[in-house]
Amino acid sequence: MMVRNRVLRCLAGLFTIVFVMGLSACGGSQTEKLVLTGSSTVAPLASEIARAFEQLHPETRIDVQTGGSSRGINDARNDLADIGMVSRALKSNESDLTAQTIAWDGITLILNSSNPVQLLNRSQVIDIYTKKITNWSEVGGPDQPVVVVNKAEGRSTLELFLKFYQLKGTEIKADIIIGDNQQGLKTVSGNPFAIGYVSIGAANYEKEQGAPIRILPVNGVDGTLSNVEKGLFPISRPLNLVTRDQSNPLAQQFIAFAQSSEVAELVARQFFVPAHAN
Repeated sequence: MMVRNRVLRCLAGLFTIVFVMGLSACGGSQTEKLVLTGSSTVAPLASEIARAFEQLHPETRIDVQTGGSSRGINDARNDLADIGMVSRALKSNESDLTAQTIAWDGITLILNSSNPVQLLNRSQVIDIYTKKITNWSEVGGPDQPVVVVNKAEGRSTLELFLKFYQLKGTEIKADIIIGDNQQGLKTVSGNPFAIGYVSIGAANYEKEQGAPIRILPVNGVDGTLSNVEKGLFPISRPLNLVTRDQSNPLAQQFIAFAQSSEVAELVARQFFVPAHAN
């Protein structure tokens, strides 16, 4: 009799667990998820916007992964991500995708703040990156070798840098290859003789946080948010969210939020120009 009672109690407990699980599954608490992949320039901004979006929509979870603009293009094309992050305009062979701009940025040269060089002209930059100039003393700096920091393949920052200076990738003679902006900023911050190029937004943000870097003018134009907003900075670019189609309502809702005036202050805090301001 005692054994029979124990069996009945176990069955009752099991029924309760299954019933509760069933209620949970049917209770409307399902979480909707978005996956964004791509540009390391866009990713920090997208993460901040995602946090604000999740606070307004607690039932959503947004996963932001970096890897470069090329990854953003490929993942959006192959349905590996709901939204691709791309820090440049789409190319003619990417017309299968739709780009929606959430902010504007530029690409600027950076030195360590201990380096006394204040300005490099166009030909000097080209000669440094092709190793025709190898010592800082040749451009008014200390008698020390120049350490050239370059971006890895697949990064839109590299593509735009090469296009602006009319260089081929094979002409660059780099000492250090880096991936995202943070790597470039840490490398130049830690090496008094290094030169690199990164996002204006990332550079200004890190400089305000105390990073020992100097932001050089490009073609005589200071790398500031104001000059990007006015269209004066020569290497400016859109920060885009791209999709293969518009059939995902949550993705479209997130993109609309990222373009709205609701996040303009958040965009400015990241040292980018809000989409509607340019």
